[in-house]
Amino acid sequence: MARQLQPLLKEQGIGIIIENIVGANGAIGLRRVAGADPDGYTLGMGTSSTLAAIAQGKAQLKNEQFAHLVRVSTDPLLLEVPGKSPHQPLDAFLANMKKNPGKVSIGTPGTYNVNHIFAAMTARAAGVGYVNVPYTGGSKVIADLLGGHLEAGVLKPSESIGQIQEGLVKPIGVFADKRLEQFPDIPTFKEKGYDVFPYGPVVQMAYVVGPAGLPPAIRERITAAFRKAIQDPRFKTFAKENSFLVDDLTGDALTKEVEAVTASLREVGTQVFKDQQ
Repeated sequence: MARQLQPLLKEQGIGIIIENIVGANGAIGLRRVAGADPDGYTLGMGTSSTLAAIAQGKAQLKNEQFAHLVRVSTDPLLLEVPGKSPHQPLDAFLANMKKNPGKVSIGTPGTYNVNHIFAAMTARAAGVGYVNVPYTGGSKVIADLLGGHLEAGVLKPSESIGQIQEGLVKPIGVFADKRLEQFPDIPTFKEKGYDVFPYGPVVQMAYVVGPAGLPPAIRERITAAFRKAIQDPRFKTFAKENSFLVDDLTGDALTKEVEAVTASLREVGTQVFKDQQ
């Protein structure tokens, strides 16, 4: 997403350098943002995965350390299996989990995040335990799906769209209330009778932040530039192609949404991971 926004921002005279910093569900990268000078030259991409770590006290961060600027996306998540997996569609996968309690592996980018929550909800739907396999990023989950080292993974469409289109991986279930336009044949867990939101709704989203204390003029300029880029038809086309949603949430409204999502993740995480604390 950042790389798609990069040329659109350049058209407005704003050059950005993208640096990928892995680890701790994004918390390591955002610590650098939190500790940066509030001059507008260091920004970060926060996600619900980072919020989950904050909510459960697994990141040395607080939301108050950031100026929340603009939401980039909300992302539905998919349960995906290798393209040649014999355990598809969704009912067949869950039946296999029931036949092999505690043995089926599900990979997730990170732990104690939204992906991990939905992996646990998949096992809950089957009524058995499972093997959670955490990775530092979605690309590594996909690599092990392709290599046959995982039986499933919980991923964003944008992380795996190329492999899905080539038939290398296959989405079999959507963690949402309705089917995705890009994948009209893939059912939701809800329509199959499985509640993946038993403790309240959780959402995967990405948003731009700066360090707390950004001067109003700098904050307004950065927000306006990103907002224009996100609303650009070219970025919206990219969003549609990768099955994520774009809205127009900025400033104080975004801060309230971040706080609400954090509170929800705290409650959900407490319930889902209580046996893993």
